[in-house]
Amino acid sequence: MVMKRVLLKLSGEALAGEKKTGFDEATVIEVAKQIRTIVDEGLQVGIVIGGGNFWRGRTSETINRNKADQIGMLATIMNCIYVSDICRYLGLKTEIYTPFACGTFTSLYSKDGAEDSFAEGKVVFFAGGTGHPYFSTDTATVLRAVEIEADAILLAKAVDGIYDSDPKVNPNAVKYDEISIEEVVDKKLAAMDLTASIMCLEQKMPMLVFGLEEKNSIVNTVHGKFSGTKVTV
Repeated sequence: MVMKRVLLKLSGEALAGEKKTGFDEATVIEVAKQIRTIVDEGLQVGIVIGGGNFWRGRTSETINRNKADQIGMLATIMNCIYVSDICRYLGLKTEIYTPFACGTFTSLYSKDGAEDSFAEGKVVFFAGGTGHPYFSTDTATVLRAVEIEADAILLAKAVDGIYDSDPKVNPNAVKYDEISIEEVVDKKLAAMDLTASIMCLEQKMPMLVFGLEEKNSIVNTVHGKFSGTKVTV
């Protein structure tokens, strides 16, 4: 697959490393170095980051779901600011967009603005999810990937691909090397949430799913040398 522009989805938990919460700076620097490598090779990179290293609103039973999801949106903004600045430390230019005003921390998202940032050679971060409750960062990932006409979604997770069942629960779970997005939807496999998977199906957006912890996993995935799961359309 020849790619000129990708949407990289990073797991918040994966960026926390073994700490499970907050940031593991060594992990984030390693991720940023890989992003710099593929940008230096001419690839345009958009990034969405989950907020699970700080907050998982769906597990809260004590506060309103709207408020829980708003806290989750803020968690993704914190993650994007941090990873963006690590990228800047390594010499990359970046821009962070949110779907709602966020003071001077970010720019208000528009497709035209994002295109201008790509043209300027910037790594473009899409923070704050879709800006609405009840939509995950998975859904925001597919939405932004479709809007910016990405060639593929690179889905970097704590798990190294798509399995027929949860490998953390079932030690005999079988990993798919390649699977169609239609099968993912039909079997309700947990690559992304169902809303995001259906959007991928409708918009014919391919995905490459891999484990972030694997050495050079992002670079290897871009170069077609990865051991994750290819999701076809």
